[in-house]
Amino acid sequence: MRVVTVGDNCMDVYQELGKTYPGGNSVNVAVYLKALGVNSSYIGWVGSDKYGDIMVEAIREKGVDTSHLLRKEGKTAVTYVELIDNDRRFGEYEEGVMGNFTLTTEELYFIQTHQLVHSGIWGHTGKYFPLFKEKGLLTSFDFSDQLNHSEVKKLPQFVDYPFFSYTRDDIYIRDFLKEIRSQGSKVVVATLGENGSLAYDGEQYYKYGVKEDNVIDTMGAGDSFISGFIYGSLKGLSIDRCLELGTDTATKTIRYFGAW
Repeated sequence: MRVVTVGDNCMDVYQELGKTYPGGNSVNVAVYLKALGVNSSYIGWVGSDKYGDIMVEAIREKGVDTSHLLRKEGKTAVTYVELIDNDRRFGEYEEGVMGNFTLTTEELYFIQTHQLVHSGIWGHTGKYFPLFKEKGLLTSFDFSDQLNHSEVKKLPQFVDYPFFSYTRDDIYIRDFLKEIRSQGSKVVVATLGENGSLAYDGEQYYKYGVKEDNVIDTMGAGDSFISGFIYGSLKGLSIDRCLELGTDTATKTIRYFGAW
């Protein structure tokens, strides 16, 4: 299995704790997939600062292909985070060099050597997804909790596995998943925090709960869930089993500080 993730990375800075951890949706998904045995690559930009050094070294240490991770003059993206009852709250986000992120022709060709390409709402990659689908790639995309974002109205037709973040299983989210699925996706998934996860494939809904565990930090839980689900999908497993794998992967992530 070969998966490439494209777009956002950032250093998660816990100022009160005096700690920093590498992260960002696309980076996290690549790292988690590698841990599951997938041959994963990451494409993105980091700055010329110390955080850029930390990010590059950390991703390489996890075994992810960083041949297309580039250094640009400027600052690496930073998200300021605080912990409230072991749940993370995001503060200011400084996008740094990733604010001008684009893909080159060579990088687009490199992406096509993979089975699946993944990105997220902050990755500046939406405009490339029509090409990815045209070239026959499987695609996944994390819309996070941005259910009303402009990309939601035009991108799902090019995304096989769109992921959303919501709070509970209710009529609103079920109708929302059905509407997104009607645009052409294979399976639409919503993570529901402590209420588990929900998926829709055009015929029926699938629901999976959470597994009780000692929550240390929820950072990266959604991204690790996505990784588990993608892994199961690439192996041809049932939707129920994919939801279970996503939950298992997320459960491991919440046992420690930082995304990984």
